[in-house]
Amino acid sequence: MINSFPSIKRRLKPKQSPDAHDQANVQTGSFELKRNDKYYAWLFLGPSILALSVFVFYPMLRTLYLSFFLTNSLGEPTVFVGLQNYLNLLTTKSYLASLQATGIYVVGVTVFTLIGGVLLAAAANQRVRGIELFRTMFTSTMGVSVSVSAIFWLFMFNPSVGLLNKVAIWMHLPAINWLTEPHWAMVAIIMTSVWMHLGFTFLIFFGALQVVPKTLYDAADVAGTSRRYQFIHITLPMISPTLFFAAVITLISAFKSFGLIDLMTAGGPTNATNLLVYRIYRDAFVDGNYALASTESIILAIIIAAITVIQFKLLEKRVHY
Repeated sequence: MINSFPSIKRRLKPKQSPDAHDQANVQTGSFELKRNDKYYAWLFLGPSILALSVFVFYPMLRTLYLSFFLTNSLGEPTVFVGLQNYLNLLTTKSYLASLQATGIYVVGVTVFTLIGGVLLAAAANQRVRGIELFRTMFTSTMGVSVSVSAIFWLFMFNPSVGLLNKVAIWMHLPAINWLTEPHWAMVAIIMTSVWMHLGFTFLIFFGALQVVPKTLYDAADVAGTSRRYQFIHITLPMISPTLFFAAVITLISAFKSFGLIDLMTAGGPTNATNLLVYRIYRDAFVDGNYALASTESIILAIIIAAITVIQFKLLEKRVHY
């Protein structure tokens, strides 16, 4: 009867079952937290928060605390000096020399690692017979430890039996005292560090190149553009997110270099390779000056954070997603 009289027809809304209501919530992405869910959240997050508190947050706060004091040989604070440790450190010639050496090392390692990684990835991305062997060789440095790398390159840099000097003599060039001259010692550790980082950067750049659409290069070939133009205007913009990521990771890793310096040069010669991290180690665990080492650690953390922020502000604008 109701269907026979449209004027009095009512729109009847069917009652949804609980299952239909839950299904609607799932489809719209909404959910309701139960009373006990927060306890489960703390249960899963608790171990991570505890580990971070013990091994990260507390040491960081303790380091900041000790930087405002003078300490004894056991690392216990004795006299509160405020910012005097910072002022004394920033006016010390040896510390400024370490800061300059660290800057040269970090810039050299970051620039040459990125350039080498991109070029090797672009070469390995070509369809050439036997290229799989070269791809394996390029990534082989990822499985080599710092100690093994240092021993290998100590042999390469040896002034009498090292391969580099033998090649120089064969080419009628003068032999170089790689690890005993300040200038060449810095070049040597930059070369070694770049070699160690190259496998990782090559791998991520090669993966980025694999997903670049081939149609872009086909269109560029039809337009008659050169390979150089395609590399600059197609390849680099398409892998710019990966390039930005690798720049940040490589820079932070270069700032934290310690094992290589300790095994190859021990900060020498004449403190030419006494980088900030190695200086912190010597001041704390060799000289027992924990207040000075804590101050240097805080300054290093500020420098890394500031440079990382600058990278995000300047380089992120050139990243194309």
